[in-house]
Amino acid sequence: MVYLNQLGMICALGDTHAGISRRLFAGDSGVAMTRRHSPERELALGCVDAVLPDIESLPLHHRSRNNQLALAALAQIRPQVDAAIQRFGAHRVAIVLGTSTSGIAQTEAAFRYRRANGGFPADFSYAQQEMASPAAMLAAELGVSGPAYVHSSACASSSKAMASAARLLNMGICDAVLSGGVDSLCAFTVAGFAALESVSAARCNPFSANRNGINIGEGAALFLMTRAEAAVGLRGWGESSDGYHISAPDPSGNGARSAIEQALARAGLAPPQCDYINLHGTATVQNDAMEGRVIAALFGDQVALSSTKPFTGHALGAAGAVEAGLCWLAMQDSNPQGCLPPHLWDGMADAQLPQLNLQPPGARLGRPLRWALSNSFAFGGANASLLLGRE
Repeated sequence: MVYLNQLGMICALGDTHAGISRRLFAGDSGVAMTRRHSPERELALGCVDAVLPDIESLPLHHRSRNNQLALAALAQIRPQVDAAIQRFGAHRVAIVLGTSTSGIAQTEAAFRYRRANGGFPADFSYAQQEMASPAAMLAAELGVSGPAYVHSSACASSSKAMASAARLLNMGICDAVLSGGVDSLCAFTVAGFAALESVSAARCNPFSANRNGINIGEGAALFLMTRAEAAVGLRGWGESSDGYHISAPDPSGNGARSAIEQALARAGLAPPQCDYINLHGTATVQNDAMEGRVIAALFGDQVALSSTKPFTGHALGAAGAVEAGLCWLAMQDSNPQGCLPPHLWDGMADAQLPQLNLQPPGARLGRPLRWALSNSFAFGGANASLLLGRE
């Protein structure tokens, strides 16, 4: 059995368990209008405003905002991570992360400098944008020598990283894994999604008849995963790659359904037993339509549902871990009434979609949340689902 022993997380909702939970259950979105990464127009983005760790002591090739976010998440659980290293040995601790941006913000800034000054700044290294950077940086910071690598499969990256971490533990390759994801905002990323005409100018509106695109966000979520018993375990996971289209989901939802069914089967759970589903719920027309049909076919209209992207923005490669983190927080002893992450939208249901049990602010089970499924469906047909279970 694989357990999620500790969580360090920073996102648009905050950088503490208590602060994030308070805003989540109160329906207080972290998405706000800003020109920070789109000077030509205001957009709704899920920005992190917390003070981040100083990185001047890091080697130049590890200095990036992305790595600052990873270090901020690590700082919250550093004593427990250090204790695991001491217990198991540095060679028995792995790091498996997901990212899609890595340090591209530093490259963006360097090219701006070059245009103005004719050359790159002295504090720029091309290696800052390498996808492996966050795992390599954390391995060096912690002094561990177990496997350290990064998944970069768009919005499914960190969910796939956590599935990989579970496999490493189950195979006995390591005894502890620091796993999750990190992604950071920059103008390059915002402009890329805007070019796809998939960015909403206002707060996103998942599963609404009026939905018109995503809000991009940033953040980091790191789990300390071991086989030592804890309140919440990663009881199931599923992955598929349908390769339907570079950016559009397969309308049939076959790949998404396969990932969900694998997660349920690994946990030995029947669909009606699931208490809550954190939907991928990007608020794009095609993705919500596909996911809505799959969820209705597998679970009917009784299982509680919400998309938390209106709270955090879509954190891209970190989204799966951040959303698993929100589920993990909802499953702790501090939430005995099973308060559920609400679904923020305009309430205008899409008549073309099946009826869905979307949760309003204040919704609760009246008992601890035992089973939570979190979906991540990415560009290129990369699909992943994580099933968290409370003992």
